Amino acid sequence: MAYQAVFERYEMKYIMTKRQRKAVLEAMLPFMRQDDFGHTTIRNVYFDTDQYRLARHSVEKPIYKEKFRIRSYKQVGPQDSVFIELKKKYCDVVYKRRESLTQLETLEWIVQETPFPKATQIGNEIDYFFEFYQTLKPKIFLSYERDAFCATDGSDFRVTFDENILARQEELSLSKDIWGENLLPEEYILMELKTPDSIPLWMAKVLTQQKIYKTSFSKYGTAYKNIVCRKQNEEAGRIFIA
Repeated sequence: MAYQAVFERYEMKYIMTKRQRKAVLEAMLPFMRQDDFGHTTIRNVYFDTDQYRLARHSVEKPIYKEKFRIRSYKQVGPQDSVFIELKKKYCDVVYKRRESLTQLETLEWIVQETPFPKATQIGNEIDYFFEFYQTLKPKIFLSYERDAFCATDGSDFRVTFDENILARQEELSLSKDIWGENLLPEEYILMELKTPDSIPLWMAKVLTQQKIYKTSFSKYGTAYKNIVCRKQNEEAGRIFIA
């Protein structure tokens, strides 16, 4: 399947209940359809420095932030394709660049610490990113169940619903099973609206009717605060007691 390599769009996030999601889905029926991926279990491995520089910067909610991850839409084997993604956000606009390699090519590139295997502009950006941050390593595995929808009118408006958002610091591989710590209570769902401009009027109406409000929620930033920071605090506490 062909894939989009460059994105530039607004991404608005909303945390809602399952009841509210049902109302939004009903409002979407005349305007949206499931996209080519449909329902997927998305696996991500996020990279960061030894001091979690990217995560710490992200949770401060700055004007500009960036992150790097490897993503798959299923449990992958050595010859399955994965996405290598560089994601940046500036003044609420998200810029994403991605390339695709096999799982085996990706692992060889990471272990050998060589230049990116594809000599492309995006590959050059990835190389620069790694050179700039120097100590980037896999740090967090993050997965979720996603239902993705696209507009039937051919516009670039997209809606995704994510639930069962799990994170862990062990088994940082897209080939492993899904498990980890929940980042949201079970009854809540994360909806994202992705658009190059404004959201449709019908969507604005249902959000108002259901009292669904825009929120700031970073999956990786939340995983860092809930798991990494907690462990650091627990270790500091044990040292103090000792």
